Amino acid sequence: MNRDGDPNAHASASAAASRRRAAARAWPGWRRHWRWAAAIAGVFLLLLIAVRQPLADLLWPQTRAETLREEAASALQRGHLSAADGSGARELYEAALAMEPDRGEAREGLMRVALAALERARRATAENRFADAHAALRLARELSAPREGAAAAADALRRREAAHAGLDQLWERAQRAHEAGRLHGGADTALPLYRRILQLDPGNADVLRAREDAIAELLQQARAGLRQGELASAAAAVALAREFDPGHVDLPDTGARLAEERDAALSGAAADLEAGQLERAEQRYRQLLEIDPGAADARAGLDQVGVALAQRAARLAADFRFADADAALARASALAPDHPAVLEGARQVERARRLKAQLGPKLSPRERAARVRELLASAAAAEERGDLLTPPGESAYDRLRSARAIAPDDPGVRRAGERLLPVARECFERELRSNSLGRARTCFDVRVALADDVGDLALARRRLAQRWLAIGDERLGAGELAPARAAAAAARDIDPAVPGLTEFVQRLDRASARAE
Repeated sequence: MNRDGDPNAHASASAAASRRRAAARAWPGWRRHWRWAAAIAGVFLLLLIAVRQPLADLLWPQTRAETLREEAASALQRGHLSAADGSGARELYEAALAMEPDRGEAREGLMRVALAALERARRATAENRFADAHAALRLARELSAPREGAAAAADALRRREAAHAGLDQLWERAQRAHEAGRLHGGADTALPLYRRILQLDPGNADVLRAREDAIAELLQQARAGLRQGELASAAAAVALAREFDPGHVDLPDTGARLAEERDAALSGAAADLEAGQLERAEQRYRQLLEIDPGAADARAGLDQVGVALAQRAARLAADFRFADADAALARASALAPDHPAVLEGARQVERARRLKAQLGPKLSPRERAARVRELLASAAAAEERGDLLTPPGESAYDRLRSARAIAPDDPGVRRAGERLLPVARECFERELRSNSLGRARTCFDVRVALADDVGDLALARRRLAQRWLAIGDERLGAGELAPARAAAAAARDIDPAVPGLTEFVQRLDRASARAE
């Protein structure tokens, strides 16, 4: 049959032509992307090369352990017993043991390393390489070398070091230093030399007796210092005795006497503080801190000296003796810079300074006396009327304050202040109980002006600020943001360091942000 007339033949030819055209279209695309395919294949090959060993270790750990043991044996043969970078025989055997803890080859290898280290220690000792000998002996002991062999090597090392160091010469130098009374204070004094000899020859009976005698003399010096009140030197001597021989027979008794004297010094410092002998109290507390810088009781005592100095500064400032007040306040700040009572004392000094600046020109003595009498009479009249704190300018307190500004040392002024101060204290407590915080603040200010106790003022300040915070918390809980913010401001004005103020302000800010 004629092929041209066969419809099937035409269809087959057409399909073949279509496949050729499709292949022709695909070939340029393949030519465009063959470089990417080659790059991917190359990366895969490199990755396979890089991970082949870790992958093998994961799949066949016994193969890696065997390799480590072989490397360890090679390192041992080369004498490379240990290395910080892990290439030593010890580290390689330990790595193999970690991978196969149930097999004994690595343990046996570690014992061979220990024996090699022991042998190295012996050789180094014979060659007077004492640092190397000590290092090798330490390695042998860390790897549990036989105890007898390690002890023998250590004894040989000690004897060799002693012979090399010249123990006879060390002994002579130590005796000369001892006879000269140079027991400590340098490498060539008696006790350090005795210690060096005993490190090389621990059983030397003569040196042990000499050291005991030297420490007995040292403790005798400590007891003499205690009798003379020299606590620091006595404590230093006791500490040295403990350093060189903590088991010395005289140490317990001398240590007990030192503790008794320390307690007596602490009691004396407290008595000085109570008696107002602040300089002497400070000196005693500082001596106690020299003995033990971490002594909490001595540190607390210095804080109390600082508080007392702040109180002194406030009293001096009330009398307008600002140079003395500033000096006392500077010492208080050096001792207890963050103590609330010291900070309160600083505020009192500043208020007195402002009051002094407001007084204007000085009066003559006669004018001053007349003015003081007039003000005290007005204060007494106001007190009889019950106008202790109000009205402003006419109250007993205001009249007394003016009189104090003119003549702070006047006996009548002092008596009036002493009479009014308990009233101001009671006023503060009464108004605080009734939550009249504004009036409580007024009563507090009166107590400040009348030079109340600095510690009591610091406590009252904290209580008043805490009460303002409680009011603010109530207002915030009720959604009253403005009163809450005013309460926070009042608390900050009274005592910026009152606990809880920062957290309350943060809560208030978040509430304000939500309200907006």
